[in-house]
Amino acid sequence: MESAFTNDKNYKYQKAKEKVEAIKGFYGNLLAYCIVIPILAYINYNTTNFPWAIFPALGWGFGVIMNGLYAYGYNPLFGKNWEERKIKEFMQES
Repeated sequence: MESAFTNDKNYKYQKAKEKVEAIKGFYGNLLAYCIVIPILAYINYNTTNFPWAIFPALGWGFGVIMNGLYAYGYNPLFGKNWEERKIKEFMQES
């Protein structure tokens, strides 16, 4: 019985650690976006009339949004706790 409790505790700890790492990665990505995009916009403003800086801003911005949704557990394709349900389903099949 102790072993099952320990395994469950370790599993919960590992999942929490993964979630913290995902959130940390999101904030790093967001910080880089907030630093680099204004620099690109400044360069674009001072060099040419074509607004090329909008392309990296939109592309990277979409990536930041998706990263944030993943980090905070929102997944419109699979829904909440989809991974947990699938793990339990496959464990019961074995």
